[in-house]
Amino acid sequence: MSADGSGGLVGIKMGSAAERRTFEMIDDEDEQARQDLVKYGNENDKRDMARMGKIQEMRRNFKSLTVLGFCAILMCSWESLLSTASLALTNGGSAGLIYTWLIAWAGFNAVYASMAEMASVAPTTGGQYHWVSEFAPPGYQAVLSYVVGWLGVLGWQTLVTSIAFQAGTEIQGLLALNYDNYVFERWHGTMFVIAIIVFALFFNTLLASRLNLVEGAILVVHIFGFFCMLVPLWVLSPRTPSRIVWTEFHDGGWNNTGLSTLIGLITSVLPLLGADASVHMAEEVQDAARTLPQSMMWSINLNGLMGWLTAITFCYCIGDLEQVLKTKTGYPFIQVIFNVTKSYPATNFLTSVVLLMNTFSCVTIMASASRQMFAFGRDKGLPCSGWLSQVHPTLGVPVNAVVLSTVISILLSLINIGSTVAFNSLVSLGSGTLMVSYIVCIGCFAWRRCQGGPEALPPAKFSLGAWALPVNIIAICYLSLVFIIAFFPAVPLPTLDAQSMNWSSVIFTMVVIWAMAYYFIWSRHVYEGPVKFVQKPGDAPDLSRGSQQSRTL
Repeated sequence: MSADGSGGLVGIKMGSAAERRTFEMIDDEDEQARQDLVKYGNENDKRDMARMGKIQEMRRNFKSLTVLGFCAILMCSWESLLSTASLALTNGGSAGLIYTWLIAWAGFNAVYASMAEMASVAPTTGGQYHWVSEFAPPGYQAVLSYVVGWLGVLGWQTLVTSIAFQAGTEIQGLLALNYDNYVFERWHGTMFVIAIIVFALFFNTLLASRLNLVEGAILVVHIFGFFCMLVPLWVLSPRTPSRIVWTEFHDGGWNNTGLSTLIGLITSVLPLLGADASVHMAEEVQDAARTLPQSMMWSINLNGLMGWLTAITFCYCIGDLEQVLKTKTGYPFIQVIFNVTKSYPATNFLTSVVLLMNTFSCVTIMASASRQMFAFGRDKGLPCSGWLSQVHPTLGVPVNAVVLSTVISILLSLINIGSTVAFNSLVSLGSGTLMVSYIVCIGCFAWRRCQGGPEALPPAKFSLGAWALPVNIIAICYLSLVFIIAFFPAVPLPTLDAQSMNWSSVIFTMVVIWAMAYYFIWSRHVYEGPVKFVQKPGDAPDLSRGSQQSRTL
């Protein structure tokens, strides 16, 4: 009896031990599969990287929700609208702001839909310059790709400084609100800008492995902060008559309401710019060919809706427009919040929400800027390309590119100490350069489609189908309009002087001339463009080419 019982007990124990070992093996296999997914991506990611001739060097930490958070926070649309509304209120008025937002929202839907299809075909950190290299006419692939690469690097670098400047001067606005004896000094704002840039450096290096989790958490703040801002305005504010909000335009001194409203369109363009940021994180996103298009389209429409509702609410709550525009804080939205709430703590809290979001927008913009620099350096498009294309073995990010991006942004911010005019011209250059990069890559994609039909393009998980060419054409027309407007001065000619002139057109021309000259003098001997490493249909995978490309001098 006892023997049988002992034998049965031993059998049960042996069976339990075997089951435990089996479950442990399954858990180990699951954990290894998760690690491989983060390290290499799924099979689609591996196939896409092999087709483009790239090797996987960074960890794929971003998934659908976190990359959406990354993209939405970078755009920071409703917050940025509040920060830049003064230009639209002067040029176009409340009605102009509301209607131009709809135009910008629709236009960028066409732009990002076109780019989403390209991202699905070639999900690479290089983004626009890679697409130009792959889809441009053969005789122009290298030079067009090179110029677009330089414009992309310049555009993203200026955006880092721009959003940091926005956040830094909002701190000054709060100081001016709370302390009557505070005097705006340019160097004060510059110090705040540098502090925010250094904060972004810290997040993009030491906390890089947690960046995806932080983006998911800040996305929640982005959405709930929207309601925290609007609900008090809805409840407490006296209403501006609807006739004024929806039908009254301001000509801004141009004596032409239509032209003035078009110039105010820039206020709606800037908050909706940058949904392509997720593309520059492509090699850190799982199932990038599917996830990137989704994140781009969700972010433009989520931010577009919240921004439009914010614009309407803000216009109903403005009150005395002249008094708001002359606010000592420098930001009309801070004055509007204070006028509505009559509370310093409430104004400080609501403004701090906007400040927090702009600060984390700087973090995400620096991430995109550094990845763009890393990718272009990897393809030998920049000096010191071997150094720039190095990925830190422990942190798993291109630390050298992040550090250089930080240094450049700080140097750009110092210009503000000497001349706010020069600084504003340089910062406004960012939108113009990105517009050109969008126009060229969408144009090349449309050209390739027209030349060879849909079969001339690699298969894509996100496809516009029969609507592709019309959408591409709408996108190019819209971008061309915005590109022209971006270089207009903010004030009309009768009062135009060196202080109010928009010098970004001059700087843009100089940058393009310099990039072309540098290419023909030196870079054409070393820069061949990413297309050299892209596999043709039917080619066997050859990752050695990507390895050679990723480590160049």
